[in-house]
Amino acid sequence: MISRIVLIFSCFFVGIASMEAQPVPGADENIPYLVTFGSDGEKAWGDNDFCQIIFFSVPKDITTPVFIRVFDADIGGVHDEQKSDWNTKSFYGIYGGKNACSNPDAQKSNLDGSYDSGTLLATKTFGQNDDLDNKWYSFGPFNPTEGELLPDFGGNVFKVIIEGTQGDDGNMYHLFLSTSKTENRPVEGAFAFYFKYKFRMHDNPKEISHIYPYIDDRVVALKQTNFDWDSDGVIRVISVAKNGEMMKVSGDNQWAESRHLINKNEKNTSLDIQMIKEQSGSIKSNNVVIYLENQFGELMPFYSVPIGGIPKYKYSIGMTVDE
Repeated sequence: MISRIVLIFSCFFVGIASMEAQPVPGADENIPYLVTFGSDGEKAWGDNDFCQIIFFSVPKDITTPVFIRVFDADIGGVHDEQKSDWNTKSFYGIYGGKNACSNPDAQKSNLDGSYDSGTLLATKTFGQNDDLDNKWYSFGPFNPTEGELLPDFGGNVFKVIIEGTQGDDGNMYHLFLSTSKTENRPVEGAFAFYFKYKFRMHDNPKEISHIYPYIDDRVVALKQTNFDWDSDGVIRVISVAKNGEMMKVSGDNQWAESRHLINKNEKNTSLDIQMIKEQSGSIKSNNVVIYLENQFGELMPFYSVPIGGIPKYKYSIGMTVDE
């Protein structure tokens, strides 16, 4: 299933979009920050389980060391969300080796089982730290072979777990896969993917955020699930065959889900799932959760860049009726 994705990804992006493929959130996603709250946080603030899992895939032919960099790794200061005193600590773990990604527990929407599978390569727990506020911190170097070799996922895969271990504040941060400890230098052909996404929405209603799942040959329908959207605007789908199909949006501290059929022309293309705020802009600092499942109940990965490019609606295709 994924091997076809990697082939298409390589054809479209190696050498032309490597910079966009390295940061998380990706440039095309237009998402301000990833978010993880402390373990004592209230779920109504937009984090249902206080943990985020991100994967980076490094092509097998890359032999030079790589670094996983975190922007604003501490909890306190400029970007993070304070709830009382700054009392939060956040665990960062980098995993490789057997089962880091291939273990099914690492690809679920909950934290049951061995979601922290694999070999722990590096770890650090951060609290409030003025020396790291609004700055980059680097894990590594890592030999690419320390990742889990998964040809179907494009090469050697590293897993990054960010988990709130105490406190109630919100940790806002970015990630970047780099060839340098001190700069954001992309790894040629590498990319990021994730099965469940937790992030901060823009405050500006003119800003539209995106996620980009890829529709392979097996997918005939999908179910999207989101949490704590605060009824803040709409979620719509743009594809070669859909021109704004709406997805159900959750309210405050609520879950919502909706099911969507896949047109035959959407297979082997990406979807552009757009998140558009209410134009009043009255809701600020909105943290949300979203994930997708195919008709088998398997989580579908999002990619840091849209495989095959950002999809454009084709009127004639959109009017096609499946037999």
